Amino acid sequence: MARVPTTALVEQEALSQEEAEEQQQPTGLPLQMRTAACSYPLVVVSCYTRFDNLAHGPRGTEAKRSLYTFRLDPSDGQMLMLSVSSDVTMNPAFSRFHPTRNVLYTCTESVAENGIIDAWSISPQDRGKLTKISSISAEGTSTCYLTLDKACENMLVVNYWNATIGVFGIDRRTGGLTGLRSLYDPNEGKPMKARHDNHVNHSVNDEGAQKERQADPHSHAVILDPVFGKIAYVPDLGMDLIRQFKYDKATLEPAGSMPSGPPGRTALGPRYLEFHPSLPFVYVVNELSSEVSVFEFDSQAAEDLITGRVEAKDARPTLRLKQTIGTVPDAWPKECNTCGRICVHPAGNFVLVSNRGHDSITVFRVHHERACRGMLSLVDAQHTRGATPRHFQFDASGQWLITANQDSDSIGVFRFNLATGKLDWTGHEYRVPSPNFVCSVQPHAESLRRAHTESSRSRSRSRSSGSPGWL
Repeated sequence: MARVPTTALVEQEALSQEEAEEQQQPTGLPLQMRTAACSYPLVVVSCYTRFDNLAHGPRGTEAKRSLYTFRLDPSDGQMLMLSVSSDVTMNPAFSRFHPTRNVLYTCTESVAENGIIDAWSISPQDRGKLTKISSISAEGTSTCYLTLDKACENMLVVNYWNATIGVFGIDRRTGGLTGLRSLYDPNEGKPMKARHDNHVNHSVNDEGAQKERQADPHSHAVILDPVFGKIAYVPDLGMDLIRQFKYDKATLEPAGSMPSGPPGRTALGPRYLEFHPSLPFVYVVNELSSEVSVFEFDSQAAEDLITGRVEAKDARPTLRLKQTIGTVPDAWPKECNTCGRICVHPAGNFVLVSNRGHDSITVFRVHHERACRGMLSLVDAQHTRGATPRHFQFDASGQWLITANQDSDSIGVFRFNLATGKLDWTGHEYRVPSPNFVCSVQPHAESLRRAHTESSRSRSRSRSSGSPGWL
């Protein structure tokens, strides 16, 4: 029997303190029962709270609260709101979950003032409540991307508006940030041509807007190679380049660059890139041209750079262009679309891209055949049932995809077919003001085990400590 799709409406604003207290679970319950709510994955959605200091122009509703935490049911993709942040945080627009700690990092977006990087502890025992543990300046404007290095000793941070890339230390005890260790400025201290108080709307993609957006460097992400963890790649939307750096503990040494698409092309606008989990290929989404460029990773060139066989200034490009493919139908005007996120599915068989304007997610198949290994072919495009899908995210299983529809104040859930790559609408839609990022969070088992052990010992020394039921 077919299940009737339902639409779950989430309050536009935060619960009152009294309502929040009523929803808290009794602390006297056994720990296994108190942690049952977190046997499910968590989803943290960040929202724009202020529009006048952004490079682009959202058309949704300014949020009064900035972070919404949901529980995702992996059996059917339904979500339940657990908490809404009470801390005042302006425009958090990117999140990163620590790989071994229950710590979430967010950064704020503003062209007029330095971004703030916040670290939050996530309490699995308290319905996914977020508690701020540190807050530090990003030392640049419109902060847009966070990456932890392999040792989790440093965080690499990108500031879109003034294009700087910073390296910050991480406190081993708390997971909070300790301070700036180095800063790279592609402008070399020169003033920007665009002004923060008088600039084109970056949501517009006509020729005039593209020209102004590409008058200055605009770093948009920083990704470390997954093989060595010592080469950093920075897509520069303003210069149509992928910058290459040698990363050594706390410093970034420039090591050349490569075009983000076919040589001689302009107005590409590289935004993000992702490595394939098992093949030596990298996928770059070009925001302005609505295209994905496929690069092959040159491990020998990478090894030469890392080992010092060649100096950074003489390094060869470690990425070689193999293919470029469009993300929207040929008949759709490119000036009516900009790309958002790119994602390689964890299984490695598909690449997905969100289209803002066309309001869709395009799915490509990754070929594994020897003759065309790593190349892409179109599978399908699915409307996101909302406007301007700025971001989307899979849950840990790779079966459920959650979209953040920035300009229609909604997030939606799709079922992803792991065999065909098709997206099916579940009917699960949740009202959240100006959502801009979706972070899938699975609380770490070791933290739960430690909390369970401490709780058990405090109740009875003779009682043995078991593992939470969801492990």
